[in-house]
Amino acid sequence: MPGARTDPLTAYEALIEHAELELELAGLGDLDGLVALAGRWEALTETMEPVPPPAAAPLLERAVLMHERTRIELIRLRESLMVDLATATQAKRTADGYAGQLPGRPRIDRTA
Repeated sequence: MPGARTDPLTAYEALIEHAELELELAGLGDLDGLVALAGRWEALTETMEPVPPPAAAPLLERAVLMHERTRIELIRLRESLMVDLATATQAKRTADGYAGQLPGRPRIDRTA
């Protein structure tokens, strides 16, 4: 529509929506979903003015806080995965230790 003006905060609101989605996906542990969003942040920020309008300050502060929360969620996820890996490694070592103690069994059942 010619002469239509767009709200200068629309891009910043889209950034907030994106940050909320990233936080949600991180909280769910949906790494595939996060990877799928990889380039979207840059695409959104490219549409913004080099100097944000003063009214965008609260939105940008909120985006920064959500990014920090997302980073914390990803750290928690990484730590959880590391614990799972350590547990699996320990279980394998334990199983390997017991396997060495099993008596050898004949491969053919001679009682049949």
